[in-house]
Amino acid sequence: MGENVKIKTALISVSDKTGIVDFAKALSGMGVKIISTGGTAKSLKEAGIDVVGIESVTGFPEMMDGRVKTLHPKIHGGLLGLRDKSEHTAAMAKHNIEPIDLVCVNLYPFEQTIAKPDCSLAEAIENIDIGGPSMIRSAAKNNKFVAVVTNSGQYETVIEQMQNNDGAISGELRSDFARIAFGLTASYDAAIAGYLNSKAEVQFPEKFSIALGKEASLRYGENPHQSAAFYKLPSNKETSVSTAKLLDGGKEISFNNLLDTNAAFELVKEFSEPAAVVVKHLNPCGCAIDDDICMAYQKAYEGDVTSAFGGIIALNRNVDIKLAEIIMESYARFGKAKGASGFFAEVIIAPKFDTDAVELIRTIKAWGSRVRLMETGAIDKNKIDSTQFDVRCIIGGLLLQSRDLIGWEPDELTYPTKAKPSKEQLEDLRIAWLASKHTKSNTIVLVKGKRVLGVGAGQMNRIESGLIAFKNAGEESKGAAMASDAFFPFPDNVENAAKAGVACIAQPGGSKKDNEVIAAADKFGIAMVFTGKRHFKH
Repeated sequence: MGENVKIKTALISVSDKTGIVDFAKALSGMGVKIISTGGTAKSLKEAGIDVVGIESVTGFPEMMDGRVKTLHPKIHGGLLGLRDKSEHTAAMAKHNIEPIDLVCVNLYPFEQTIAKPDCSLAEAIENIDIGGPSMIRSAAKNNKFVAVVTNSGQYETVIEQMQNNDGAISGELRSDFARIAFGLTASYDAAIAGYLNSKAEVQFPEKFSIALGKEASLRYGENPHQSAAFYKLPSNKETSVSTAKLLDGGKEISFNNLLDTNAAFELVKEFSEPAAVVVKHLNPCGCAIDDDICMAYQKAYEGDVTSAFGGIIALNRNVDIKLAEIIMESYARFGKAKGASGFFAEVIIAPKFDTDAVELIRTIKAWGSRVRLMETGAIDKNKIDSTQFDVRCIIGGLLLQSRDLIGWEPDELTYPTKAKPSKEQLEDLRIAWLASKHTKSNTIVLVKGKRVLGVGAGQMNRIESGLIAFKNAGEESKGAAMASDAFFPFPDNVENAAKAGVACIAQPGGSKKDNEVIAAADKFGIAMVFTGKRHFKH
């Protein structure tokens, strides 16, 4: 990994000055010569630290509003020169280039700048760092001889190692910091390219990079033999699982937990009314709305008590002690009547948890100390980011598409059948349609009384999905509202729905045999609504 390198000269130029004075003092205290620029040099001098201005090294003043200050052979020669190659050392001596052993640089805050609502293109451009990435890349390339420090979290490690190694830094640490540095510059460039593509209204650019930051290592992936980690977009401000806070006291979050919790929360976000969703293996097994969040939860849980075991609970209202009591008593209230063997939730996600509600949940002997509690903050639909991609992976590549943000569109509905849905039926159709949007295709969803009764998901044909939904709902299928995520190619699904007693159906329409499907609905007195949109979810 290379030999230890004693740090004799350091170049410090930072935008984020967190901890920089203490870091520079420690370096100076070990006899390190410090070169610095602009505002950083001023801060260090004010703290009583001896600093050599960059202009003293280059022989040129900072110019062009600071755009040109470190782009000079005496800087990059000092960073890139190979100390064990005679041609390099001779060139450095001939041109009076001093070796630089450590570079401490962080970059202009480009992402923070463009996140401001009033940020102009000109302001964004001025916050594209040029000298910083150039120095980082030079130092990282030459990590055999140079240490590159790019964030304040590294300061303590550097000082501790120098104190224990007579002012030297190991090859292993230099190599590790170089790896991190190249990741930083790649992420920085990806953010700039993304912003400029957005400004140019280029949805799918010629080259596409995703700037993600590692949030956590996970115990494993979908299965124990698969390794996994969670990364997130630093620029994402949308109320989501990625921005949620994991409260203390529960088990470590897992890969499957995050996938399922995202599925549950994205569905519950669809509703402005108090709503509750229970998800198992990416599909909703319970979903309900009510004027009262406690009743919404009860109805959602009752939808499929058996499948709810080990599921994810998503709520769009705060969890107070009353709701916490109802959640923890779910088995006692409903489980025995439904034949469930007990109750356990992997995750509960909600905008907020009252302190006494958390304390109550944690007292449950069977699962209170295991359940993960995720707090998202208030759901703000104005923060939904329509510019984000829905990204799917295939071996060797990615598929990008715009997000499916279409919900229930009352003004776009058409009513092709003789029977028309009542106001109450339209409300149930809305819930069924939104639930079908978040369920794997092919899907059929049944709703009655503002709660999901049965779900048929992910089948290879729509008939099987319907039969599964009717079986799960049982006698409650009678009078229910039914939604299909895609059109009916034949009347058979309508015929099966009539046998089950379904009262109304929402589906996209657009089949070549729409007339036959409509005729079947008319034959059985079923009210049908065409949404004009489909919601395939693979």
